[in-house]
Formats: sequence, C-alpha cells, structure tokens
Amino acid sequence: MSFLGNLFAKKEKSVLGVDIGSSSLKVVQLRKEHGKAVLETYGELALGPYGGGEVGQATNLSAEQITETLKDLLREAKVTTNICGVSIPFARSLLTLVNLPYRPDPKEQTTVIELEARKYIPVPTSEVQLDWFIVPKASPSQPGAEEPKSAGTIEVLLVAVHNDELSMLQKVVAGAGLSASFYEIEIFSTIRAVVEERVKPVMVIDVGAASTKTYVVEHGVVALSHSIGTGSQDITRAIAISGNVSIARAESLKKEEGLGGSGALGSPELVFSRIFSEVRRVLIQYETEHKKSVTSIVFTGGGGVTKELGAYAKNTFSIDVRVADPFIKTEAPAFMRPVLEGIGPEFAVAVGLALRKLEEV
Repeated sequence: MSFLGNLFAKKEKSVLGVDIGSSSLKVVQLRKEHGKAVLETYGELALGPYGGGEVGQATNLSAEQITETLKDLLREAKVTTNICGVSIPFARSLLTLVNLPYRPDPKEQTTVIELEARKYIPVPTSEVQLDWFIVPKASPSQPGAEEPKSAGTIEVLLVAVHNDELSMLQKVVAGAGLSASFYEIEIFSTIRAVVEERVKPVMVIDVGAASTKTYVVEHGVVALSHSIGTGSQDITRAIAISGNVSIARAESLKKEEGLGGSGALGSPELVFSRIFSEVRRVLIQYETEHKKSVTSIVFTGGGGVTKELGAYAKNTFSIDVRVADPFIKTEAPAFMRPVLEGIGPEFAVAVGLALRKLEEV
C-alpha cells in the first residue's frame, strides 16, 4: 500500500444541494474533510415576493423568475461552487407501488418491470424518465432479514418524472451558472438526510407550503405515499387571521411562538388537527394492510419549523415523534447548532442532495 498519493491529493471539492420548492429556494454547500461532511454555507429565499405574493406562499413562477431568484440566493449565501444536485418536487413526479411477476433472471425481470410500468403511467413512457426499485421483503421469522426470493410476485416502486419538468429544471440550473450531475425526487433526498432506521417502517410528514406529503419508508424505500391538501401556508394564514397581523408577521410568529403561543394563536392547532386526522387515517391504513407497526414519525418541511410542533404531535400520536435535524449529519460550529436545529426541517431536502453529491467527488 502506498501513501505517497496523499501528499499530492487534490483539495476536496465543495458541493451544493439545490432545493427548488413551491414557496422558496434552499441551498446547502458542504465539503468533505477527514471523511466528514462540513457545512460551509446555506441560504433560503422566498419565491412569493418574486411573483407579487407573500413570504411563505406557494407560487407558480416561470423558469426565468426562478432562475433570477436562484442567482440572487447563490450570491447572498456566498456560494463558491457550481457543482450540485437538484430536487424534483413530489407534486411533479409519480410514485406508485405495484405487485409484479417475479423472474429469477435479472434481465428478464427488468423487461417485465418496464413493460408492466406502461399500465401504471398515465402518459406515454417516451414522455417520462422512468426508474424503479424492488422493495426488499422481510422474513417473518427474522424481522429485518431478506426473505429468499421465490416464484410469485415482487413489490416494485415505480418512479416517473415528465421530460418537461426535467427540461425546466435544467434550464433554471444552466441559467444560474450551475452544473448538476443528478436530479432527485425530494423524498429520496429527505430519506437520506433524516431517516436513520433502515429496516422498520418510519413515517415522514413533510409539511410543505401548499400541501403536506406523508410517506412510510421501509428498508430505505417509499412503501406508501399520500398527499394532503393542507400545508404550511394555511398555518400562516390561520395565525394572520386570528392575530389580525400581516402574513409576513404571521410567518415569523409561526417560528417564534407557533403551537406554544397565546390563545390568540390557537388557530394553528385547528390546521394541524386536520392534517393529523388524515395522517392517522393513512397510518392505520398502512398498518392494517401490511400487518406491521410504524415505529416513529419525523417532521420536515416549512411547517416543521412551527414552534412546539414536536411536543404537540407527541400528545397526538402514540409512537415516537421528532422534528428533523438534518444538519446533525454535518460538522458546524457549536454556537450555530441552536439556529441549525431550528431551521433544520426546511433544509432536509437540500442537505440530502448535498450529501449524495458529496459521495460523488
């Protein structure tokens, strides 16, 4: 073994995770040092003001407007690298879990999956980028162990993204002067950043601006996904109405007081009550169909920064609940930890993207 090469090793490159959400853009820049991910910079810019709206509101901006916002964010966050990974919104993708015939020959199995996928994708397969994952099976006698494959069926997670969506993202990335080596559906970035349990089922609740996405993750694969039409902007709006304050002020109050505020801010509880009611239904559906229990719940997304959310959710659900802290996977100054912990749920996707990109350099 030669160690001479280490003396002339290239300096480790910095990498960037770019999360293009419906209400804001987030970036996280990391570098690898002694085998660890070191946080160099991060930043967020709300898209609402760029489209004539408010901070925290979901938007539908053009590629040109998103590009300008991203360029502003890269400048304000003092980003020093252009190599990155980029998120694909869950709403712009298709994830579906299907049972398909099992074939022992890998090439034959691939052919079966690609042919069967056409039945589940509502557009011609030539119009989408298709990917898929075979979901591991656990043996009843040895929880967590893989069950020997046999004739019958397998569970396959089909993932499809429309070519138009990828083209739009590529246009934004190129316009901002970045170079992306991959585009990843946001849930997979989130799993990498916040889900530690690799075998037992975990539910991720992503409280986005326009909607809340719930996923059950098992063996690192999405075993169930469901979207709820209530999100973080509804929480902000409820605070604004009940407190008779502006949307901008309500957005601040959500983070400063949230569910632990005065009686005037009691309305967020009504919004979360609606979300949690639907989450509970999805939870019961999964546990009934799969005959196994979800072991914990992790909150991410803009709504995840709502003050006292963790404590409130623990009183609602009978299983372990925590609010995501993706920055725990990075090295950062101790004095920054409280700040990073507070904003963590919003940056789960960007951190997950940067961690994947870091594996490539």
